[in-house]
Amino acid sequence: MKKDVLLVDGYNVIGAWPELQALKKEDFAQARDRLIERMAEYQAHKGWRVIVVFDAHLVPGIEKRKKQYRVDVVFTRENETADERIEKLVSELSNRLTQIHVATSDLVEQWVVFAQGALRLSARELELEMKEVDRMIALRVRKIQENRPFSKIPLTDEVAAVFEKLRRGQ
Repeated sequence: MKKDVLLVDGYNVIGAWPELQALKKEDFAQARDRLIERMAEYQAHKGWRVIVVFDAHLVPGIEKRKKQYRVDVVFTRENETADERIEKLVSELSNRLTQIHVATSDLVEQWVVFAQGALRLSARELELEMKEVDRMIALRVRKIQENRPFSKIPLTDEVAAVFEKLRRGQ
């Protein structure tokens, strides 16, 4: 069975999505967290493994890896770009059973990974896919609300959305 992996150039996508760009002006860390949260929703909907890579030059320090909302988050080493780390990840993850997708707007910077067979997903295409994911989640929440024979308690949209996130394991 073929596995799909999505590698996301974090700061590149933040700079390309108007919602995150506006948030970045207010609170940089909050924009990062919001991107990770959005990628967790994408991961839960698509079933893909998602790895978000951030350049260390914007958050100086040592290399750092963590899991947040089931999303793998990587801050590169100092003097290592997200593009370089994505190239390494493509090399590490590539095999005949894995299809790798790279979300970036830096087509020129990522020519090596695309030459290795990774598929490009532009930041704009990913944003459009996220709108479809949002639509599908809203549809699922509506179905949950309509098909609750076990409960007479009305749920607000916010509570139903929380239940849907819990059902998906977030």
